[in-house]
Amino acid sequence: MGRRRYELTDFEWWIIEPLLPNKPRGVPRVDDRKVLNGIYWRLRTGSPWAEIPERYGPATTCYNRFVRWRKLGVWDRIFDAITAAYDGDIQMIDSSSIRVHQHGANAKKGARTPPPETLLTPDAWGARGAG
Repeated sequence: MGRRRYELTDFEWWIIEPLLPNKPRGVPRVDDRKVLNGIYWRLRTGSPWAEIPERYGPATTCYNRFVRWRKLGVWDRIFDAITAAYDGDIQMIDSSSIRVHQHGANAKKGARTPPPETLLTPDAWGARGAG
């Protein structure tokens, strides 16, 4: 089967592959491209990590790489490289996948807004226990 609708294109993979950490020794790693597509699938759908389809490799592998690469700054390098490759003509937010938590949907009118330091940061992107 060919590339699925939202998976990395060959051009994007060509840009991203050299930016990924390399671990030449030990147990062979699950294919990075497959794992990246699994991570993107999870972030796009908002599903729990455990529901990542098997075609993307083990869910724990996807989660662990997401967290590890966040700590190493790999995601910042990937987004910067892809943005530069598309000459800034790329948007990375899809409002159809942004949801309000059930407790935040019924906020009282005129309620105070949270202080700026409590706003979401890239560290909070779907990783449990991030921080």
